[in-house]
Amino acid sequence: MSTSLKVLSLQPYFGGSHVQFLNGWIEHSRHAWTVLELPAKHWKWRMRHAALHFSQEISRLISEDANPHWDVIVCSDMMNITELKGLLPAAIRDTPIVLYFHENQFEYPTKHKHQQDNHLSFTNFISAVSADEIWFNSRFNFDSMMAGLQRQIKHWPDYVPHDLIASLESKMQVQPPGLERPMFTDEQFNHFVESRRQRAIEKRPLRLVWAARWEYDKNPQGLLDALLILDNAKFDFEISVVGPTFGKVPDAFQTLHTRFENRIIRWGYQESREEYWKALAEADVFVSTANHEFFGLSPAEAIVAGAHPMFPDRLAYPELLQHANDKSNEPFLYDGTPEGLAAKLIALDQERMGSEWHVAAELRNRMLKKIGWETRANEMDDALMRE
Repeated sequence: MSTSLKVLSLQPYFGGSHVQFLNGWIEHSRHAWTVLELPAKHWKWRMRHAALHFSQEISRLISEDANPHWDVIVCSDMMNITELKGLLPAAIRDTPIVLYFHENQFEYPTKHKHQQDNHLSFTNFISAVSADEIWFNSRFNFDSMMAGLQRQIKHWPDYVPHDLIASLESKMQVQPPGLERPMFTDEQFNHFVESRRQRAIEKRPLRLVWAARWEYDKNPQGLLDALLILDNAKFDFEISVVGPTFGKVPDAFQTLHTRFENRIIRWGYQESREEYWKALAEADVFVSTANHEFFGLSPAEAIVAGAHPMFPDRLAYPELLQHANDKSNEPFLYDGTPEGLAAKLIALDQERMGSEWHVAAELRNRMLKKIGWETRANEMDDALMRE
């Protein structure tokens, strides 16, 4: 049996973490890949029209090759697999399909309840039923989809397919994305660790970093409220607030910038991966306030960069920490409130003269060993071989 496959990857929304995931896998994969993609915009339209578009593209490829062959098709969760199977050329219609869920529409947050599009969540469900295997980046992602299904079927008028819903568990795999190595050497990493130690010895301000999309579901208001509590407590801190923006930016960011301008080290989108990694590595603590996280790529990268994680005790965060930590997660989680975050940061600052900061290298090394791309690509390549 061959140790490599020919893989066709269909990417309806090729941007952000979807690009990072696929490029990282392909770079470390032993398989041969053909990638068809659509730009990362008009995401609802992508979910509705991508199957038709890609079926036409595949027909074109087949017309140009007298003997086309792919062993497996890998799609992201924005693909309607049911429609795709009906539209595929007969020559490849029986090719097994793996559907990778970066997110799911049952749990994907909307600012207002009336914005929820049940058609899109049903597309996720029927696609999961139609795919040969469904992979999720976290168990939380899958469980939240199943919980969303149970809420939604209460509103279906009749003929609820309970057996099909139950069958999804048997073809589900948790396949976390891989992590790239930071754009600095081990020597540079050790320099950042030493810099943190020196800041602690010199009792310099605790340096925080918050890195996420600048959107409401990442809860910037929670960050602002926590910083106001710290400020009122006369707690000395510095902060970098980084990440991309999409459309209207929540008001909390402008308020934060105005109120704490003299404490800000970095602000906004970092124009290169090198600068992004520096923003993570030069911080003492990575803070998340998110109300939505299916995996947590930036939080995972912060751990790899050596920052002390401080996550709300919800969503995928406890699961994410399991990749980096085989002990108690208590030092890295807070109760999810601004008050809880502020209290945890004050306590952490009081401990950093002790042995608290040696955990950075330990967490980093364990995270890279478990879900660095060298490991994950090989494991996912093997999983495709079993398909």
